[in-house]
Amino acid sequence: MKHRTSFEDEDFRREFEAFEVAPDDFNHEAHLRLAYVYLCRGERDLAAERMKSALLAFLDHLGVGRAKFHETMTGAWIDAVAHFMDRTPACRGFEDFIARNPVLCDSNIMLTHYSAELLFSDRAREAYLEPDMQPIPGKKNRLPAE
Repeated sequence: MKHRTSFEDEDFRREFEAFEVAPDDFNHEAHLRLAYVYLCRGERDLAAERMKSALLAFLDHLGVGRAKFHETMTGAWIDAVAHFMDRTPACRGFEDFIARNPVLCDSNIMLTHYSAELLFSDRAREAYLEPDMQPIPGKKNRLPAE
């Protein structure tokens, strides 16, 4: 059995895509939920494209500018959610999934993979960069040569 979304997950996705989610309600866990939904619907690259498209449309709708979008952070969190989905028995929705993987709720976990200097750089915001400290498990990436 594959991971599945709940009715609530699909309602959340529809509401987000229809710009019915308040910006203050789109917190870290909401980002994870959207990533989970898109990963349930397709493979990693397709999920990443859907996530990027939805986030950019949301930013456009809010009128805050696309500069707020962070390419590396988005891709890295997709990778992290995909990794935990791969190692977790199939779940019946995001609530079940996150209850089994609460470590994902730590929004600072990416700082175990990326230095703050790299992760918060303009380069990382504009293009997906590989981790410079520790690979994201399950992802075929290379650390820079020392």
